[in-house]
Amino acid sequence: MPLLHIVILALVQGLSEFLPISSSGHLILAHEALGHRGAEMNLILDIAVHVGTLFAVLLYFRKDVMAMLCGCVCTAQGKGADHKGRNMLVYVIVASLPVIIVGFILHSMMPDMWRSVTVTAWCTLVFGIVLWVADKKGSQTRTVEDMGLKDALIVGAAQVLALIPGVSRSGITMTAARFLGVSRTESARFSMLLAMVAISGAGALGSLSLLESGNLALGLDVLFAIVFSFLSALVALHLMMRWLEKASFTPFVIYRIALGVLLLGLIYGGVIPS
Repeated sequence: MPLLHIVILALVQGLSEFLPISSSGHLILAHEALGHRGAEMNLILDIAVHVGTLFAVLLYFRKDVMAMLCGCVCTAQGKGADHKGRNMLVYVIVASLPVIIVGFILHSMMPDMWRSVTVTAWCTLVFGIVLWVADKKGSQTRTVEDMGLKDALIVGAAQVLALIPGVSRSGITMTAARFLGVSRTESARFSMLLAMVAISGAGALGSLSLLESGNLALGLDVLFAIVFSFLSALVALHLMMRWLEKASFTPFVIYRIALGVLLLGLIYGGVIPS
């Protein structure tokens, strides 16, 4: 694949993965705009840019990652666990189980289900509005540490919807957390911690496909994709977390509504295929 196309896909993924605007939806649109290069190549490059964003979130939230690891190790050794880190790890695991189970089933039986521009457009529009409602109604008082297992399971159940392109994994988990009264920055924080598990699972499946292909050129393409998506994701994470400290999700909602309406107009107007 041309380097320019790889850079575009990496930037699209890196900038959209952690923003509540649907990275999968934007990747589908990017592939449509750039032209299909084969289902296997597109899938593997999609996974590669996800891996780059995984490295970015691990680096950005390294303190939380270390706290969870320390809590786990201390508990296993019976040395008096770091309860905050241990509880956070439990919440992340509980919230990740639904999407892992459902995602594995769908990947095995219907890997390309719902991968259409029409589905992406409608979900971008509808779930953008849902995010706006949650952000307006949710309080600003609760933190991740205030959450319980029930809260984590609710967010995890909502994350299953992100298997549909256009819903947005980060968007739907932040939406659920806001409905539960978790503050904007803490909603984003918990969503990013869940991203580590979700992206790791997708990366593992993609790595198997890459090893089976045995294609060196494809391997170099993957390396470039990881690097560019890593750098762009770091920038997006920093800007979003800074923004949410003092403002709302409204700009992301406006973007989603505008994009959804534009795509639906182009689809039903016969300009682009559904």
